[in-house]
Amino acid sequence: MKAGWETVIGLEIHSQLATRSKIFSGASTAYGAEPNTQACLVDLGYPGVLPVLNEEVVHMATMFGLAVDATVAPRSVFARKNYFYPDLPKGYQISQFELPIVEHGELYINDADGRKKRIGITRAHLEEDAGKSIHEGLDQNSGIDLNRAGTPLLEIVSEPDLSSAKEAVAYMRKIHTIVRYLGISDGNMQEGSFRCDANVSVRPVGQKELGTRTEIKNLNSFRFVERAINFEIERQIERLEDGGEVVQETRLYDSDKDETRPMRSKEEANDYRYFPDPDLLPVEISAEYIESVRQQLPELPAAKQQRFVDEYGLKLDDADLLTGSRTLADFFETAAAATGAKKQLVANWVIGDLSGALNRDGLDIADSKVSATELAGLLTRIHDNTISGKIAKQVFEAMWDGEGTADAVIEAKGLKQITDSSAIEAVVDEVIAANPGQVAEYKAGKDKLIGFFVGQVMQATKGQANPGQVNQILKDKLGS
Repeated sequence: MKAGWETVIGLEIHSQLATRSKIFSGASTAYGAEPNTQACLVDLGYPGVLPVLNEEVVHMATMFGLAVDATVAPRSVFARKNYFYPDLPKGYQISQFELPIVEHGELYINDADGRKKRIGITRAHLEEDAGKSIHEGLDQNSGIDLNRAGTPLLEIVSEPDLSSAKEAVAYMRKIHTIVRYLGISDGNMQEGSFRCDANVSVRPVGQKELGTRTEIKNLNSFRFVERAINFEIERQIERLEDGGEVVQETRLYDSDKDETRPMRSKEEANDYRYFPDPDLLPVEISAEYIESVRQQLPELPAAKQQRFVDEYGLKLDDADLLTGSRTLADFFETAAAATGAKKQLVANWVIGDLSGALNRDGLDIADSKVSATELAGLLTRIHDNTISGKIAKQVFEAMWDGEGTADAVIEAKGLKQITDSSAIEAVVDEVIAANPGQVAEYKAGKDKLIGFFVGQVMQATKGQANPGQVNQILKDKLGS
């Protein structure tokens, strides 16, 4: 960003709740059905039908509120948000306005300097999703798929506390991790289960008054969030420096052209003519109910990360990576419990070789070709010096290809580490005898040549000699 300017960003994240039925009807929320096969009369807004609140969405919203240290309102109210669009059959969306179910939460991210930064969460409210307009493959026409109409959403609104696109992505990732840990959303961005609108404005450094903001709608990947915000920041600064004004409007991000473009003028709350929905009673939540939900909360990412550092002695960055996904964290703990190897070694393998193989094959941790207990078996053989770390990589690839457990692969391929000192000494003697020039240089003070000798011995033993023993025997013989 150009010097002399600062950015103010707030995000409105829409997280689809993982209920089997819609927020106000019994229609299915399953993804991928044929258009308009999962929209009942309530979703279609037929006269005379009445919405009935899905109790599970209240439970899920309460879980989220507690997870971000927010206030769960003892009384919240559904309102009608009036606007006319083809994919909204009723002519209004049922949402929450003045009295949302969750208010005044917070979470922490790391800023550009690695310092903890508090991001306020203004509110999180329940609402129904709209349908979807379809334009592709219909020539000059547009189609409407109402399967999504009535799908339950939790809209999470941040304070304007974010100062860069990278901070916005870090915050969005934190929310994404939390809703998945809680099990209240699958967080699938490709299917539209997790997306956001970004409110972006710029102002001269030191100015307290906020600049005019624009809203970038429906960003459905972390990469697009960062790119769209960065483009919008530069666009606004350029316009202001040229003497123009920023217009308050809603914009869309075109990922092919990597730019935002106007969609419509930005509405204010009074444009929507909110009023309490007369068909829905206020939602009243008792203190006892909130406490019962609190007792059901799983261990959350921040607490799990600290426990991994304290209990397992992991490096903070590694603990952060491992707790980014509840499934990954569970995999690590299962493997750690099944081996006597150091827990940092387990972490290194899960973050390194295992994650690399998953990424290479496009697999999720839940679909890993090597289970947690199988990985633990491999690490046990490193720990007890049956194989070296280098040979372990070869064994892992064979395990990944379905050739059996670590023990089976080691046995079949004859990969057991050589730990017989006399056998190693014999190879060392041969290497020293074959390289008199390097021996003379080493004895003259070129200590780094030890690496050359180790390499020669390992090559001669096809990598199976114990590296620690090789080093010690070489140093003893070369130093004598």
